[in-house]
Amino acid sequence: MQPSIQPVRGQPVAPPLIGGEIPLIDVSAYLAGVPGAAEKAAAELRYAFENVGFFYLAGHGVPQTLIDATYEAAARFHAQPVEAKLAVKVDEHNIGYMPIAQKAPPNAAAQGKKPSQNEAYFLRRERDASDPDVISGRRFHAPNKWPADLPGFRETTLEYIGTLEKLCQKLVKLYALALDLPETYFDACFAKPHMILRMSRYPQIDGADESVESLVPHTDSGFMTLLPPNKVQGLSILLPDGRWMDAPGIEDAFVVNGGDILHRWSNERFLSTPHRVRNVSGQVRYAIPFFCDPDHDTMIECLPSCQSAEKPAKYPPIKFGDYALWFAAQRYGHMSKVAAPTEEEIAPGERATSRWQA
Repeated sequence: MQPSIQPVRGQPVAPPLIGGEIPLIDVSAYLAGVPGAAEKAAAELRYAFENVGFFYLAGHGVPQTLIDATYEAAARFHAQPVEAKLAVKVDEHNIGYMPIAQKAPPNAAAQGKKPSQNEAYFLRRERDASDPDVISGRRFHAPNKWPADLPGFRETTLEYIGTLEKLCQKLVKLYALALDLPETYFDACFAKPHMILRMSRYPQIDGADESVESLVPHTDSGFMTLLPPNKVQGLSILLPDGRWMDAPGIEDAFVVNGGDILHRWSNERFLSTPHRVRNVSGQVRYAIPFFCDPDHDTMIECLPSCQSAEKPAKYPPIKFGDYALWFAAQRYGHMSKVAAPTEEEIAPGERATSRWQA
């Protein structure tokens, strides 16, 4: 009989710390089904999110060849003539190619920053014309926009998305255990998670100009972000004590962080940590972050293990899809005129708004 996996209660466990700050969590034993490995990894994950909001993920099982192929695909996409990229220009579903913005969106303007210096191509779950959400025109559930003349591009990116989807569906069990919940607590809302693959190209910026960033300081909107190992560094993390730390590249380890929905769902128990990108490497930098979130019908309501009479819920319940739409309207110029819930309706909390200063 398979022993049951129990929620992690008691003190979090400090894993090895990269640079003395960012936890390194190896999930190879957990993924292999080793008894006790889930509890150990979950205790380390609790430490990571209660203290930093970021961690390095080792032992993930994603083939390096697939990671390399996806980086190559990103470079191939951005090497196309601008006309070819604009043929799949980003739309109101935030799918397609987004050029470098000419005007700072609200969250950048609030920090006195110029537009982020990156161009990006967004993919979501693959859908065809018969999908009920496509037929109904549901926001963020439209078909992907594929480049016309990049052989193998579609196959590579879909394989990468599918591989990371399966990994995230296993990782959410650790999040549940870390939050003193049954391991299956999040399974239903991640049975068909909402996913985004962002293929970014960061040109070199002037490191002496404090008004310009490759990607302005921000928090992510959702539950889980995975960034694969990158040979060109540029990511910085705002540590809880107010220091910016350049995140070193760790071979074979993803950088993983939580977002505002995880922060909200856990009643601020788990951190959503501001971060930025500054490409002062002297070369072009590509990045392929993968965002994995609950389906858009998920009601984000304070988790039962994260509230008490002494610590009541800080946020009203809200569907994740409504939050995602509000967030996109704040971050992207092309979404600014899309009808979205107001900040009063969302009640996002100070950490998740653009008002904090870097």
